[in-house]
Amino acid sequence: MTHLIYLAAGASRRFGADKLLADYNGKPLFLQGLQTLAAACAGRSDADLTVVTNTPAIAEAARNLGARAVPSPHSLQGQSYSIRAGLDAVGTLEAEDFLLFAVADQPWLRGGTVRRFLDLARPGTWAATAACGDQVGNPGLFCAALVPALQDLQGDRGGRAVLNRCPERLLRVACEPQELRDIDTPADLP
Repeated sequence: MTHLIYLAAGASRRFGADKLLADYNGKPLFLQGLQTLAAACAGRSDADLTVVTNTPAIAEAARNLGARAVPSPHSLQGQSYSIRAGLDAVGTLEAEDFLLFAVADQPWLRGGTVRRFLDLARPGTWAATAACGDQVGNPGLFCAALVPALQDLQGDRGGRAVLNRCPERLLRVACEPQELRDIDTPADLP
């Protein structure tokens, strides 16, 4: 099983308001990636979707798309808390399970990219990252053996700290440059 975890509980400090609720092409920013992930899971028995959020509108949208929504009460203390909230929601993993973490402020993530990650979730894969040339970013795929390292993350450290431990084992999932872009300030919105 591959558990997709959508991190949508950030503080939006640089944005000045909850950026995930900001309008992007006529709908809230968070909904872009949420719909992409939900569509990638649709009809699959080997993938599910969990959304980590403290925002009622995001939790409702997640449930409406068939995802589980869970809170992250300590997310303001850093990304590691949201990661742990997602891990706690997924529960005990089998050795052959995987986790795919995606962030809600990357609206250009494509379904084909998500499906390529899901195709890599098989025996022999350690981890994978989205990549375009030398640039890497989210999403990130982790085998179940990496869960203890993810649980040990502290503060605002994310999964990249785990992926960087063994770069020679890290697979790269080709994506378009814009898929790696995130929204940090209002000026980042098109």
